[in-house]
Amino acid sequence: MHEKTITFDRYGVMGYPISHSRSPVIHRLFALQTGQNIQYELLQVSADKLETAVRQFQRTGGKGLNVTVPHKRAVAKLADHISERARTAGAVNTLSFIEGEIHGDNTDGIGLLRDLVVNLGLNLDGANILILGAGGATSGIVGPLLEMEPAMIRIANRTLDRAEEIVSRFKHLGPVSACHFNAVPVSTPYDLVINATSAGVKGEAPPYPAAAINETTFCYDLSYGLTPTPFSVWAREHGAAKSVMGWGMLVEQAAESFHIWRHVMPDTAPVLKQMSISA
Repeated sequence: MHEKTITFDRYGVMGYPISHSRSPVIHRLFALQTGQNIQYELLQVSADKLETAVRQFQRTGGKGLNVTVPHKRAVAKLADHISERARTAGAVNTLSFIEGEIHGDNTDGIGLLRDLVVNLGLNLDGANILILGAGGATSGIVGPLLEMEPAMIRIANRTLDRAEEIVSRFKHLGPVSACHFNAVPVSTPYDLVINATSAGVKGEAPPYPAAAINETTFCYDLSYGLTPTPFSVWAREHGAAKSVMGWGMLVEQAAESFHIWRHVMPDTAPVLKQMSISA
């Protein structure tokens, strides 16, 4: 009698660097919970090898990819079809390979909102929001945040033109403006400060504007680590009401990607608990 061979559908995450990623653990937990036979790989790919790596993964039978820093904008150009939220963001973090074609989507925004609103209980209606950084991650979250009708969103970046480019894409959706890191207006306190720079991953500390936070400010780092990120440490040292790393967003955006690929929505609560993630 022959044993039945179990086949696994291949998925993975591409980025540079990528060794810090916890996505394989999260998707393994989702697969166990939902009874899906998948394998999920870490794929470190430099910018000059991105297109070759994506197409090779597709050609060798891969079903889908997550895409992280610094490839979210570049990979959008490889997609044959792109979702409305990815088109609006100008960035892609989820690829699906379907009948020889590449489908691009962006789950960052919905992942962040689920963590902020559902898991952490924040009310963003009328909030003053400051986003630090103007890369692909910021592109993915500005639209969904504006849908929550904040009083305003300000994007601060080292190079002003990058922030202004994002503002021009979203200003028709609500009040959003740009400024330089060193010129953040602080006359009105910020309710939520989001670090969307990659400095935490690189171990750097950009010039965070200390005057932008006070004892009522909620600070959220899209980066995450087993130890507090530089931004998380900085926020606590400067008296923020709360400082949270992006573990919850990571799990929630992964759940949305998993749903796109497998057509089943995993329960994120036990995964957050099992990973011992503390808010």
